[in-house]
Amino acid sequence: MLKIEQQKKTDTLIEEITDYVLNKEITSTEAFKTAHHVLLDTIGCGILALNYPECTKLLGPIIPGTVVPNGSRVPGTPFVLDPVKGAFDIGCMIRWLDYNDTWLAAEWGHPSDNLGGILATADYLSRVRLAEGKTPFVVRDVLEMMIKAHEIQGILALDNSLNRVGLDHVHLVKIATTAVVTKMLGGGRTEINNALTNAWIDGASLRTYRHAPNTGSRKSWAAGDATSRGVRLAMMAMTGEMGYPTALTAPGWGFQDVLFKQKELTLARPLDAYVMENILFKVSYPAEFHAQTAAECAIILHPHLKERMDDIEKITITTHESAIRIIDKVGPLNNPADRDHCIQYITALGLLYGDVVADHYEDEVASDLRIDLLRNKMVVVEDKQYSKDYLDPSKRSIANAIQIKFKDGSTTEKVVIEYPLGHRFRREEAIPKIEEKFSATLMTHFSQKHQVEIEAACANQEDLGKMNVKEFVDLFLQ
Repeated sequence: MLKIEQQKKTDTLIEEITDYVLNKEITSTEAFKTAHHVLLDTIGCGILALNYPECTKLLGPIIPGTVVPNGSRVPGTPFVLDPVKGAFDIGCMIRWLDYNDTWLAAEWGHPSDNLGGILATADYLSRVRLAEGKTPFVVRDVLEMMIKAHEIQGILALDNSLNRVGLDHVHLVKIATTAVVTKMLGGGRTEINNALTNAWIDGASLRTYRHAPNTGSRKSWAAGDATSRGVRLAMMAMTGEMGYPTALTAPGWGFQDVLFKQKELTLARPLDAYVMENILFKVSYPAEFHAQTAAECAIILHPHLKERMDDIEKITITTHESAIRIIDKVGPLNNPADRDHCIQYITALGLLYGDVVADHYEDEVASDLRIDLLRNKMVVVEDKQYSKDYLDPSKRSIANAIQIKFKDGSTTEKVVIEYPLGHRFRREEAIPKIEEKFSATLMTHFSQKHQVEIEAACANQEDLGKMNVKEFVDLFLQ
């Protein structure tokens, strides 16, 4: 008699994610309140990106003229797409300007990238349900899926550093989107497990496009690609496509052995709403988050330097280990994607202009010779305490300090900022500015009347939560 191999049990980490998505009730009022602001801020970042042709050239149906019945709508555009391409387009817009929320840990990333897949799927399913006379999703459903996607991506990031093995953080976007979208599509334990195993088996993008000499615009659409892939895998699982129970742990062939240097993937804490509660908003500056407090320090120093730029001998940037590893760059910067991930370039902008805006990364501003003159005077050093506090779960600081030394031997004060404006510790200070940022992004694309209508509909969290997703997305159509 042939011996039939017993079905292997699904990897524990995958089961834990599936249990969370299926069964965990989110009770945190703070998480839902924060998710409301994340939703609006993230869409606003996408709307602002529509001003950049390098972004908009990637949007729309793969075959021009294609229209999908009850398809996903892409805010600010005329496109009606299948939810896979819709997820790519929304995700691409969201990430293009590096202005949406951020999570920093052993791995870093931008959990609101998952909104590409969540919103495209919720919109598509809502339009189908309405066409069939059924109940659509409401915005509160979207907020709940956002909280869960943030949690999956963010808790995986706490202890599991993909960047140290050369892999890109957008893999965690794919994992999170796959899990929550399979649930949205009606999947149960089997379907979510199967979809997740396929997402892990996909592997992960290399970080090649984030580092010299290959820094390029792929970093601006990589998250759209990841959230889109999550939707595709979820839809495949719903057809009954099989999974691979030991996708992580299979000896020699699983994710851990092949791509994670035989280290075990872990969940650092139980999955709940911790990440959404502690998420970092990019309130003021479209710049890589490890440089946010450096930008703030530079802008504080700007009024004292306006007439003394030629007198500067040395600029000392004191920072943390992660910033040194990711955004400490010397030499030529080849494009906007290179510049917005350079702490020296961002600091120079703040010192010279007293602000940092998206246009500052374009070639016209980058041709200002003073920027590289200042960069060449900068020294970047690590403060071990900053690095320690960065990883401390009770602090999660992102500290930077700047001090200027002049040729006559005098110095400015050492300006130190530990927590950026978007940090949980500065949340109440930040909320009005997040709302101002949302208004400013809408202003770039919509008429004043249309802008007022959007803001009125979105202002109250409870009322917005009851709105069906089709009506919500339609707010942003022209």
